[in-house]
Amino acid sequence: MLWLLLLQVSASCLWLGHSEVVKSFETSCPQFFFRETPPNEGLEPQNPAWICQRYKNQYYFATLYDRRMRIPVYSAYIYQPGPGKRPKTWLVEPQLIGPTYPKTMEKEWTLLNRYNVSLEKISQSQAILHDYKNLTGLNRGHLNPNGHHDDYSSRIATFTLTNIVPQDEKLNGGAWNNYEQQTMIRRTQGCKTTYVIVGAVPGNNYIAKGRVNKPSHLWSAACCVVDNNYIKAWAVIAENDKNQVELLTLGELEDTLTELYGRGEVSLFDSDCPRE
Repeated sequence: MLWLLLLQVSASCLWLGHSEVVKSFETSCPQFFFRETPPNEGLEPQNPAWICQRYKNQYYFATLYDRRMRIPVYSAYIYQPGPGKRPKTWLVEPQLIGPTYPKTMEKEWTLLNRYNVSLEKISQSQAILHDYKNLTGLNRGHLNPNGHHDDYSSRIATFTLTNIVPQDEKLNGGAWNNYEQQTMIRRTQGCKTTYVIVGAVPGNNYIAKGRVNKPSHLWSAACCVVDNNYIKAWAVIAENDKNQVELLTLGELEDTLTELYGRGEVSLFDSDCPRE
């Protein structure tokens, strides 16, 4: 009996380590979080999916996905910017359809033609390319931006629709882009490792005939390890219909998100990351 129990535990651990849609980030891809500590339950939606974003058999970042709203709650990654081309191919997450499908992100075309999955079946679990067509005043906004990665495979990995929300196009190309490309460079001076979590607060509006939620706010928080004795943090939030970004302390952002989500107190990083 004990032998059988150990065998079941071993098989469970093996499955967790090699699956894309996982049971928890702590057991499968904790490396994207400061002190291997993901945000607490204060952000969790009613129907969550924990995704270790995998491309060509390597994990590149982690996403908590809201299956019902069909948008990510947040994406967590390590900031490693570098020059490079912007990918053009958009991918989807096969394991949101079911555990028997590929463990790495794939093109819609691949699932339709190689795995005989219907577009309707894909669309039941996540956003699809058609949802983002013919948008007015909105475009596809990355939570984890491709420009925060220094090689082509990691950039491609950000081009999954599970890392995308409908974002105000002026904000996406304006103040939010300035934060991603300029403020982050200044703020990360001297950082050995910078852990980033970027999220979206569900709003009251939708695109694609009610299929995909348009967030009311976008937010980002960073925890930067300078050395063993010095850690610094900062955060921003933006309303998703205005071209402006508000700079906050980590503590201020957590308090704001606690109010906006209404699911209990929000903690984004391990307690060693300063809130002031």
